[in-house]
Amino acid sequence: MKITLLVVGRTTDKRITALINEYAERLGHYTPFDIEVIPELKNTKALSASQQKEREASLIRRALRDGDHVVLLDEAGRQYRSVDFARYIAAQQSRTARRLVFVVGGPYGFAPDIYALASDKISLSLMTFSHQMVRLFFVEQLYRAHTILRGEPYHHE
Repeated sequence: MKITLLVVGRTTDKRITALINEYAERLGHYTPFDIEVIPELKNTKALSASQQKEREASLIRRALRDGDHVVLLDEAGRQYRSVDFARYIAAQQSRTARRLVFVVGGPYGFAPDIYALASDKISLSLMTFSHQMVRLFFVEQLYRAHTILRGEPYHHE
């Protein structure tokens, strides 16, 4: 099963991009992984938050494929300890879906129809992080989950 991180807008901070790429490369030793970037909306000042979410939803739907298992990274989602997240990943990888797609939305979250098509919601913290930092934290946790599943010494508990 391939794991995809689907994000709205590119990561603009080169230091964060470098760290994301480092963990993505490490992760590639365990599972097929990629990051797909949906272009950020332009001229949004005239759009309401709801209109922005609807336009982003259209782009997200186009990026998804039949059979994808969609998981939203959302502040209202379930929180996991790293070991429990590793178990979650193992359970998802044993399913028949071709792709496990984790989605980071735009600045206002997701439109109702994106919530409706998602199988799960995960929150990385009760705190709020920038969308760029969420990408880094998520890729690191995904890497950590795979090292936990392999019994490697990266994670200490």
